[in-house]
Amino acid sequence: MIDGSWTSTYSTVQRVWMDLDGQLGEGLREILDGESESNILFIAWISQVESIDDTLEARQFFKSWSEKVLQHKPKSILIISAHWDTEFPTVNTVLRNSTIYYFNGFPDPMYELKYEAPGAIELGKKVKDLLMGAGGMKRVDEDTERGLDHGAWVPLMLMYPDADIPVCQLSVQSSQTGTYHYSMGKALAPLKKEGVLIIGSGSATHNLKKLDFSIPNGSPVPWALEFDHWLRDSLLQGRYGDVNEWEEKAPNAKMAHPWPEHLYPLHVAMGAAGDDAKAEQIHTSWQLGTVSYSSYSFTSSL
Repeated sequence: MIDGSWTSTYSTVQRVWMDLDGQLGEGLREILDGESESNILFIAWISQVESIDDTLEARQFFKSWSEKVLQHKPKSILIISAHWDTEFPTVNTVLRNSTIYYFNGFPDPMYELKYEAPGAIELGKKVKDLLMGAGGMKRVDEDTERGLDHGAWVPLMLMYPDADIPVCQLSVQSSQTGTYHYSMGKALAPLKKEGVLIIGSGSATHNLKKLDFSIPNGSPVPWALEFDHWLRDSLLQGRYGDVNEWEEKAPNAKMAHPWPEHLYPLHVAMGAAGDDAKAEQIHTSWQLGTVSYSSYSFTSSL
């Protein structure tokens, strides 16, 4: 049994964040002052080949996770994936997660990868209770068969390759709005106090029709860079209301996200962090001209 003092220490250690060059980040300085906590993330990814292509900067970032970002393992993980889009919010409640492959045309090694992390049934039921209670939702479903899609297992297998942390996945509703997903996140805020790492897994930009295979990695096209900078500045300045209304507020919104599902995990993460949360960019890199891997942590006041 874990006593209260150990739990308090564990919770504090969880909040230690470092940026990619190993220097103290602002979030870490606040934590050392005893003023804040952070266990909410938005991570951006786009390609299944992240799991096997060592040339991608984003892959190296995720592989350095336990060394440079979050040095201690969370109790469990709730991941909101852009690749699970349902009419009603749904959580997977399984004993062990299977690895879902629903993509074609990738190298054969992709289909040999497995990430069979334990399920988090109790967490899934707690998520359902929170959404139907504080979240005021009339219907939240449980899926007792679904495992993890590549929006979950691709980053997690790099971040936590031992696959020994219980994982629950929550779906998005592309028919809804950013504000709707922000409210979902607010209902899930109590999980921060329970050692749960909440991850929104999507993409800062996502327009597959605009991928430019002639542009080397690290060279974004102007419209994608403008949207990415707007999103970064909005988050770092705490303008979460603008991010909720991104379709009206952001430049090149429909070019960056013709469909909204890859941005909605960010709204859930923002909501869970809270209105007073401070965002910190923990990674940025580009691929094929239009793919931004900008990723953020959120630090909340105690």
